[in-house]
Amino acid sequence: MNCWRRLRGLAVPAFVLGAMLLAGCWRGPAPPPEESGELVVATRNSPTTYFLDADGNPAGFEHDLATLFAERQGWRVRFEVADTLEELFDSVASGRAHIAAAGITATEERRARVRFGPNYGQVKEWVVCRQGLSAPTTVKDLVGLRLEVVAGSSHAERLRFHRRRLPELRWAEMELPGPEELMERLDVGLGDCAVVDSDSLDVGRNFHPGLRPAFVLESAQPQAWVLGRGVDLRLSRRVVDFFTKLEAGGDLVRLRERYFGHVTRLAEVDVLGVLDKRATLLNELRPHFHDAQAETGLDWRLLAAIGYQESQWDAHAQSPTGVRGLMMLTRQTADHLGVKDRLDARESILGGARYVVELKAALPDTVPEPDRTWIALAAYNIGMGHLNDARALARRLGKNPDQWRDMKNVLPLISRAEYASSLRYGFARGGEARAFTENVRIYYDILRKYEKPHAGILDFN
Repeated sequence: MNCWRRLRGLAVPAFVLGAMLLAGCWRGPAPPPEESGELVVATRNSPTTYFLDADGNPAGFEHDLATLFAERQGWRVRFEVADTLEELFDSVASGRAHIAAAGITATEERRARVRFGPNYGQVKEWVVCRQGLSAPTTVKDLVGLRLEVVAGSSHAERLRFHRRRLPELRWAEMELPGPEELMERLDVGLGDCAVVDSDSLDVGRNFHPGLRPAFVLESAQPQAWVLGRGVDLRLSRRVVDFFTKLEAGGDLVRLRERYFGHVTRLAEVDVLGVLDKRATLLNELRPHFHDAQAETGLDWRLLAAIGYQESQWDAHAQSPTGVRGLMMLTRQTADHLGVKDRLDARESILGGARYVVELKAALPDTVPEPDRTWIALAAYNIGMGHLNDARALARRLGKNPDQWRDMKNVLPLISRAEYASSLRYGFARGGEARAFTENVRIYYDILRKYEKPHAGILDFN
């Protein structure tokens, strides 16, 4: 009996994966996909690779890329989520996975040890530092700072190279799934600087806008899939052919644009932007927001703040995870709310307002206002399942799950492996939910200052 759950349209929580490992389920090489009809892909939880969206469905650049490859071969795909880079490389080295798709940098040192497929992207290696630190400008400036990298990463290799000429250079190699956790550590002051890839930095700054890029440690590092030991030439040729056609047809560019094309849009709160667009876009949308208030009782300015955070009041916006429209509704949520056309501004606004009301109603009666609204907004971003995980974690840590001031400190923890592995729904981008909610609160404050209330609203602030 195969003890692994198949992850096509589903996801195995990290704690289930851990239990399977302990039980010895991840044993033996996987049969060739040409014979079994199943491609086994090792990956990692990360906003740039593989994650669960607000509806609990797998998403991510590497997820979509590997799924498309399997579909074009007529195979099923099964994802195995590794907790560390060492585990990721071990899974392909032992033959338990056919490929590793996780935004892996194909360094010369790694090429001497493992097989890579064709390059499909390039990244820069950035030194990024916490807020308040005088930013270093050279490798020499890193001496004496608390510098961190992910254990087994290409960044550790790069620093070893620099230490040949700078023996006093020191750093800590952290046993973490990826750079997202490093940036979280910087954000809370546990480290001074870290080395991360440019795509991770672009995404991470949306969650941690206080972080500051210092300098580029290395430019133009290629990314590629790792091919497992024992993979025969048939699969290697299929991978090469897949990327050749993907690039020629423009599909690779379109997929990268979907996930990384707008990741720097909300790196910091756009105060000037919301003020400028009040006189243009908001004037046209104001009647729809008023109607949404009349239907739901929510302050139209709060709904407008959500709409600006989600799309900058662009009715045709589309996020990296495929949600669409002014209020950025998933297809599943839109169907549930009776929204037929997500790109219709009025329908999207009414649907988003109904969704906020529904999320607020799902919270226990013990949650007061305005905490009730802020916590519901976090659920708007990551889904109620992940929010309930964060609430359970808050209780475990002795925090109050009914207070936003505690929840906003707990939410980022659900992206950390040591916590996510024990949660029902596993990894989630809790830092993004916190940033989303806090940005909405700022936009709401701005709109309450400059926009008049609509009749019938009781201010809960």
